[in-house]
Amino acid sequence: MSIAKGYAAQNATSPLGPFKFDRREPGAHDVEIEILYCGVCHSDIHQARNEWGGSIFPMVPGHEIVGKVTRVGAHVKNFKAGDLAGVGCLVDSCRTCSSCQQGFEQYCENGMVGTYNGRERGTGEPTYGGYSDKIVTDESFVLKVSEKLELHRVAPLLCAGITTYSPLRQWKVGKGHRVAVLGLGGLGHMAVKLAASMGAEVTVLSTSPNKEKDAKELGAHKFVVTKNPDALAAVKNYFDFIIDTVSADHDLNLYLSLLRLDGTMILLGVPPNSPQLGAFNLIGKRRRLAGSLIGGIKETQEMLDYCAEHNIMSDVEVIPISEINNAYERMIKGDVHYRFVIDLKSLS
Repeated sequence: MSIAKGYAAQNATSPLGPFKFDRREPGAHDVEIEILYCGVCHSDIHQARNEWGGSIFPMVPGHEIVGKVTRVGAHVKNFKAGDLAGVGCLVDSCRTCSSCQQGFEQYCENGMVGTYNGRERGTGEPTYGGYSDKIVTDESFVLKVSEKLELHRVAPLLCAGITTYSPLRQWKVGKGHRVAVLGLGGLGHMAVKLAASMGAEVTVLSTSPNKEKDAKELGAHKFVVTKNPDALAAVKNYFDFIIDTVSADHDLNLYLSLLRLDGTMILLGVPPNSPQLGAFNLIGKRRRLAGSLIGGIKETQEMLDYCAEHNIMSDVEVIPISEINNAYERMIKGDVHYRFVIDLKSLS
């Protein structure tokens, strides 16, 4: 074992603070990574505050991890010391179920192992995430990071990037499609960039008129203020797809009415309360309401390679680890454009 330094929540109501813990020595198939940057995801707040239930404390959050390989196990084939590497939302799965065999480890039928707030297979020990100075992960769940991109802006791609890339690929979004992005936050700004790069006409749906300038700069072609009934009426029965990134309670029926025949609304956000649906909103236009999680390892690597090819990165604000509690409060208020990223050098 080696001692790692990080920040942890000791319980659901405590602020995050300094925490030392054990990381295993790299096994034959393991990669040890010095963490340089870690993105801050809204799900970090949900889990650190036990808003989804089942949280394991003490908890070291963080699943948008990029850094440099420091050591590798004897049987590691694809990484060597000095390589740039990343770790996303999962660090293991059963690898044998039908989902895993298809490369959909995120949907593992026996339960994927989260990068944090999970338990290691075999030992049952809790997993600790990227608000720390290093991580040891099986090679099969480590990702290659291009040197072409700014490393601190790559970190959020490991969650916000793949969470939006995966449904765009699943539904084969491209030229000729009309795509609406509901909400312009950490997920939403990546959905705009990616959908626009794939050739779709992109419209941002937002309650905030002051986000129009940002939306257009990110690549959106249109902007609709959802509090304006006339603006909404102009896009009724208009979209092929709606990417819903909103985690607050909102009326799905209102947005379903904006889909054309055979349109699909894809849920990425997790509101606190179960939505109410009007059946005729689906039946009347053969619309679909779907959901999507992150991506498997193969697809996440594909996304990173795609972003390197098209020079796509997250818009971030870099913070020292000491600012994490303030960052949480600012995230809840929507005061970030569009992702906080922790500079882990601030731990030393």
